[in-house]
Amino acid sequence: MDNQKREILSLVRDYHESRAGGEFTPGETQLLASGATLDADDRVALVEAALEMRIAAGVSSQRFEREFARYFGLRKAHLTNSGSSANLLALSALTSPQLEEHRLRPGDEVVTVAAGFPTTVNPIINNGLVPVFVDIELGTYNTTPERVAAAIGPRTRAIMIAHSLGNPYAVEEMAQLAEDRNLFLIEDNCDAVGTTYRGRLTGTFGDLATTSFYPAHHITMGEGGCVLTDNLALARIVESIRDWGRDCWCEPGQDNKCLKRFDHQLGTLPRGYDHKYIFSHVGYNLKSTDLQAALGLSQLQRVTDFGTVRRRNWARLREIVDGLPGLILPEPTPGSDPSWFGFVLTVDPEASYTRQALVDHLESRRISTRRFFGGNLTRHPAYADVQYRVAGPLDNSDVVTEHTFWVGVYPSLTVEMVDYIGETIRDFVLKR
Repeated sequence: MDNQKREILSLVRDYHESRAGGEFTPGETQLLASGATLDADDRVALVEAALEMRIAAGVSSQRFEREFARYFGLRKAHLTNSGSSANLLALSALTSPQLEEHRLRPGDEVVTVAAGFPTTVNPIINNGLVPVFVDIELGTYNTTPERVAAAIGPRTRAIMIAHSLGNPYAVEEMAQLAEDRNLFLIEDNCDAVGTTYRGRLTGTFGDLATTSFYPAHHITMGEGGCVLTDNLALARIVESIRDWGRDCWCEPGQDNKCLKRFDHQLGTLPRGYDHKYIFSHVGYNLKSTDLQAALGLSQLQRVTDFGTVRRRNWARLREIVDGLPGLILPEPTPGSDPSWFGFVLTVDPEASYTRQALVDHLESRRISTRRFFGGNLTRHPAYADVQYRVAGPLDNSDVVTEHTFWVGVYPSLTVEMVDYIGETIRDFVLKR
């Protein structure tokens, strides 16, 4: 590193320290439901990448993919521009002609949950497939292998479900169900990086897994996401669809890695057509940038610490509100150790107060709340004209739509802040 660059980065570090936040003032300081936890190393990493003008995917992106795959103990990780794009890539990969008789075809079914975030469901629809909606449990806010098993029909080919707010579903059993029924399993792990089930990281059980690096998530790149897999054939398909649908596997700026760039004959193209411009999939450009990856590499160094603080904040909040009347409290899935994304509460429909009244109370005291994402997605206008199937009643999904919300546990919240959130809830409930 030359002296000028070293001096610039030193100034950046000093600048970061000068921007440190002020003291927490209860009722005045806004406590967000989620947010990025950024330090001086993160700011330096971003500026250093900018100084090197690494504005496209490059060395930092490749390094992050290697290190993130290593974190999970998987063979391949492919960065993309968002968690939503990661879900699109993962599901689209299962429709590839290269999977031959195993590929998903229009009209095939994919089992998913009705209560969640829409971008777990939208790739199913985008690929001409049929989502099959199942209900969840209150408390864990996940579905069960039994519900999924009951939903499987003659055209069911895959399962695509998210781990809710960092709390995993019974994913080992779900993976076994998928194997027994010859189904693909995609784990939407966007809310659950660092979560374990039966001692094993979520994101390692399915054929494919996805993550998000939006600021709300466990580590951030600002925007960004990733597709992970241990299956090299699926990884190659994901890479192709992410990179315009190219058949070529050379990195941008790289030529003739296969030593046969002008010696291919694919489709009805003439022999020798430039392999860099042969397309084997209907693809997109969904890559990230080195600026994003540089921040991700810095954040990845603290992923374990972030999980520790999330668990601490969740446990402290759970202790403060334990036993309060009218509240259905969250419960970790048996056998799990969640790296919590949020602290979810359901106001019992028979309680002496409403969800809206409690939310209004919290918001008036500068405590941000969020709904349980879309609630029952089948009730949204976006899906009014979409073909789908519902397997069993969606009673709990409807309860969530009406009575559920969550508050934050992310690492920037101190013990004092978490205590304030918990005591604010407690004070409201005990006065009703």
